[in-house]
Amino acid sequence: MDVFEVRGRLDVIAEELASEEEEEEATDEDVFEQGSSDVSTHTQQMKVSTDSLTPDRASAVCDAALCFQEQLNKRRSKLSQKIVEMENFASNLEEIFITVEENFGRQEQNLEQHYNEVLQTLSQRNEARAAALDEQKNSKLECLYGQLLRCGQTLDASKELIESAQELHRRPDKHGFLQAVMPVMKRVEQFAGEEVDLKLGVSLDFQVLTPDLSEVRQMMESINVLPAPSAPVMNPQIANSATDTSLHVCWSLFSDDTVEFYELYWRLISDDCTMETPQEVSQLKVKETHCTVSSLRPNAQYELWVTATNTTGISPASERAVYMTVPSPPVLKPRQCVSSLNAALIRWDSGNTDPVESYTLEFGETGTDGSGTESIVAIPSCECLLQLQPQKIYILHVRAVNIGGPSDRSEPVHISTTGTFFHLLEDTAHPSLSLSADGLTMFYLDEDLPISHMTFSDNTFNRCVAVLGDLVPVRGQYYWEVEVDEDAEFRVGVAYEDTQRNSHLGGNNTSWCMRHILTPSRHKYEFLHSGWTPDIRITVQPLRIGVFLDYSRGILSFYNAALRQHLYTFSCHFLHYVQPCFALDNPGALTLRTGMTAPAYITP
Repeated sequence: MDVFEVRGRLDVIAEELASEEEEEEATDEDVFEQGSSDVSTHTQQMKVSTDSLTPDRASAVCDAALCFQEQLNKRRSKLSQKIVEMENFASNLEEIFITVEENFGRQEQNLEQHYNEVLQTLSQRNEARAAALDEQKNSKLECLYGQLLRCGQTLDASKELIESAQELHRRPDKHGFLQAVMPVMKRVEQFAGEEVDLKLGVSLDFQVLTPDLSEVRQMMESINVLPAPSAPVMNPQIANSATDTSLHVCWSLFSDDTVEFYELYWRLISDDCTMETPQEVSQLKVKETHCTVSSLRPNAQYELWVTATNTTGISPASERAVYMTVPSPPVLKPRQCVSSLNAALIRWDSGNTDPVESYTLEFGETGTDGSGTESIVAIPSCECLLQLQPQKIYILHVRAVNIGGPSDRSEPVHISTTGTFFHLLEDTAHPSLSLSADGLTMFYLDEDLPISHMTFSDNTFNRCVAVLGDLVPVRGQYYWEVEVDEDAEFRVGVAYEDTQRNSHLGGNNTSWCMRHILTPSRHKYEFLHSGWTPDIRITVQPLRIGVFLDYSRGILSFYNAALRQHLYTFSCHFLHYVQPCFALDNPGALTLRTGMTAPAYITP
């Protein structure tokens, strides 16, 4: 019997059940009329008075309408809850419908496997048993389909009744509402009072008849009627279930199948399109519905699936789920972290081969035992600009975050806001310059490298033997000092980040600097911007030069730090952020001193 024949027979059964339900509804209607006699009497009284309504009576009509609306809402809510239960039951019936098919297929295959080992004389018995199983299957499916059909009809009737009630509830005409509300309420009450059969009408187990053959009784009794398990269901990844090298995986089995063990499979999902062969599949046998997979790559996606096994066989594989390990901790770069009195720019390396979703920066003052720790979340790149309090020392950590969760903390870095801290930018240095390991001293050696041995880039100076410093991009006050050799010819000052790399510092309109030139007769000093300098003579040679930058006042001042002597001040409006710049015009060395506040003799 196919599905269409089953459906035809079920329609006949449904008509018979409908006639029986009409008889039951007639009986329930008498009970409902007795229970709602007070409401009917009140309605009759309201109908008599509809021809001549006074304001008081109109108010009474409105009150009565509101009362009926409340009752209708309560009954509609009750009916909605019943509909939800029936929908859930219908969904369960559909799943069971499929499960019966699957169990039947596995059972039939199991029987065929055992019957093939029996003598040829059992062939007819095997066909009879298969036919019996087929009849049981058809009977179960017919019963289940009938329940599913009746449940669907009940759902359609319920939804139609709710739509009628909602349409009546929205009617603006109160008199018309009162005239039509009672029949609808009766229908709702009748339908709500009906008992809906939500119990499964058939058993899911198949009865396997044992053949009456004594000579093969022992063989027939060995037939295993236990069905193979249904496919497990992988659970989604939950929060905090991963580390950088492990995943805690969970799954469920939505049936009463007997399971001896599970086999979990996983493989790495690679974004490398050049890999021609698929990733190796690993597996693990476990007894529980959860396990921890270790020895994995950080910040990597893994595809996982699971099968269930008992004495009969192996279930189908579950749907594949994707889990992700958390990233490795980022690596803070102290050399590239800069700070000032009220801000700091923190930089780090991701620490992961693949990109992560975001970063979290945690910071707090030293000596607070973590009680004052603050966090900045959802940082998209590997740097963050912080607003801090002056004259403090902070300890900072960074975490990388993906859908698997946050990584462990990075190694800490300490940031001070007691002054201006920065280093020389090696990627801007002229090839003839060498920088010290701490990034604070530059050397211009005596050997002249041939041009062919020099490596230039778009960011390096190629004419002036110069280098830029890395300053916090915040408009505030900054002070640093520079120590120079007595015979060194140098340029110190500030420049825009995009200052021309093929010109000298001070020779363009994007840089301001103090220049020292050693002549046979004296030490000459120039304060250059756009190639122009005022006529200034300095009698005492400064070997420790203080540089003071104030964005708010638009000034750049130079001082003889040893004598606390003011040398010169540029007054200018900086259109962009500037960076410290340093150059040597002859072989020598220049050392940068940072971390101190502006001296008191520099008046703000």
